[in-house]
Amino acid sequence: MARREIAQISRGKGSTVTLRLGGRTLDGPTVMAVVNRTPDSFFDKGATFGFDAAMAAVDRAVADGAEVIDIGGVKAGPGDEVDVKEELRRVVDTVAAVRERHPSVVISVDTWRAEVGDAVARAGADLLNDTWGGPDPELAAVAAEHGLGLVCAHAGRQQPRTRPHRVAYDDVVADVIAHVTAEAERAVGLGVRPDGILIDPAHDFGKNTRQSLEISRRLNEMVATGWPVLVAVSNKDFIGEALGRPVDKRGVGTMAVLGVSAHLGARMFRVHDVAGARQALDHVVALGLAPRP
Repeated sequence: MARREIAQISRGKGSTVTLRLGGRTLDGPTVMAVVNRTPDSFFDKGATFGFDAAMAAVDRAVADGAEVIDIGGVKAGPGDEVDVKEELRRVVDTVAAVRERHPSVVISVDTWRAEVGDAVARAGADLLNDTWGGPDPELAAVAAEHGLGLVCAHAGRQQPRTRPHRVAYDDVVADVIAHVTAEAERAVGLGVRPDGILIDPAHDFGKNTRQSLEISRRLNEMVATGWPVLVAVSNKDFIGEALGRPVDKRGVGTMAVLGVSAHLGARMFRVHDVAGARQALDHVVALGLAPRP
């Protein structure tokens, strides 16, 4: 696909990009399961930090209907420093084991570091999920070199593992779209396959609750770019603050946002509760409120 055609898609012209990852064509609402190899993750508090626990979680997620497994080795928020060596120790063997045990599942790795991206590509990953919006400009080149997909996200130009403080945008949705489409076009220019790219507004990353809710209401504007949209809202703080719910009581709110996002055209959904999300999304499709695969 020519660069000019990609630019037209980013302005809402042309056909929607087909999504192909790991040899699979992903149509309709796709579930991405969160598996954190971290001792301090905000939701599961380290429940899948151990290797055996992580593999058991992968097995459950696949059985419950996840098409994509997203493996992370660094907590998103502030916490103990995790250097490249430690991140590699946490994720590379996990990727290799998942690839051996589940040959057809799409493996994603949540990282912003090119060195980690290169290592997990060699271990069998299919997708690099850069939730921090491109702080390491070499990550896209790594995806291109290995034929991997890439998630282009928006974090408001915040540094990794920082929380937003008095962030302001003239129009948060316009800022998100401008950033993620520019990152997608840059990735294509470096050789990343257009059919392996997703864009992600990254709710709560460089955004407050009001801004994350605005993105949710106007998600169709991101969908109109033509790039497949990834939504990662599972149990996040904007849901908790809006509903007055602690982190372990945000499941119903999460499902509500997933349903709205599917109706507005999102394609991939990063979640903790795979079985619940799969059922909710299938119901949205059955009701005729989201495209059938």
